Amino acid sequence: MQERDAMKLPGLLLLALTISSCHEPFVIDTTPPSPPQGVLATAMDNAAELRWLRNPEPDVAGYRIWVSDRYDGEYEDIGTTTDIRFVDRGALNGERAYYAISAYDFDDNESDLSRDVVYATPRPEGFGTKLGNYRTSPLTAGFDFSTYSVGNYNDDFTDVFFESIDGRNYMNVWEDSEIQDMGYTNSLYDISVAPAGGWSPSRSVEAIEGHTYVVWTWDDHFAKIRIREITSQRVTFDWAYQIAKSNPDLKRALPPGGARQLKPSLLSKMK
Repeated sequence: MQERDAMKLPGLLLLALTISSCHEPFVIDTTPPSPPQGVLATAMDNAAELRWLRNPEPDVAGYRIWVSDRYDGEYEDIGTTTDIRFVDRGALNGERAYYAISAYDFDDNESDLSRDVVYATPRPEGFGTKLGNYRTSPLTAGFDFSTYSVGNYNDDFTDVFFESIDGRNYMNVWEDSEIQDMGYTNSLYDISVAPAGGWSPSRSVEAIEGHTYVVWTWDDHFAKIRIREITSQRVTFDWAYQIAKSNPDLKRALPPGGARQLKPSLLSKMK
């Protein structure tokens, strides 16, 4: 009997441990993640790229992206991702969109919207455009941003044209336009907004590889070009053009703050 009782002991211990564990409190996570921070929007061609910092909470399952037509307007859910990058391919050139990000965890707790004030106005862009030297190739020395086309340097709609003379290279605009050298940049996207002043009085700037230039066109649009390569016969550049009149946004900007709202039909998603 003693031997059989000894064999029963491990089973009794296991049962006791099981029963005791059943009395441990079951913790329900109701704490939402913190709102995402460091949100940035980059205007692209009929799209906007969003980036933000990864949340510090270890139980974050993903991020929800929201869009509105104004900062203090109603925000609509346009997608989710587990990454810290999202491309809104529903954005349209010339239409400003405001963005916010929320984070949610594995228990469906969702944060408030990010507090960064971020918007983008998508605009057309092009890469590897080539212009000839107007002194030797006048018919292919000018560029019209509104039609994204190369043409005669002195056409009525030409916005900027290339000149090379005596070993010096220049980007020129006409008297009804403005141009400014923004200095060396790593890419076309480094310049986010057109300057308010500092335009070249001569309407001419030295053309330098790696430099980005902002142009204020005769019909009140802003554009930028970044020079990739120069010879005495040709300049090669990338460009972006803001089709929204008087809008200086060439990448992103941070306007004054406001209060955000969610569309009533979407409020349940945040509970």
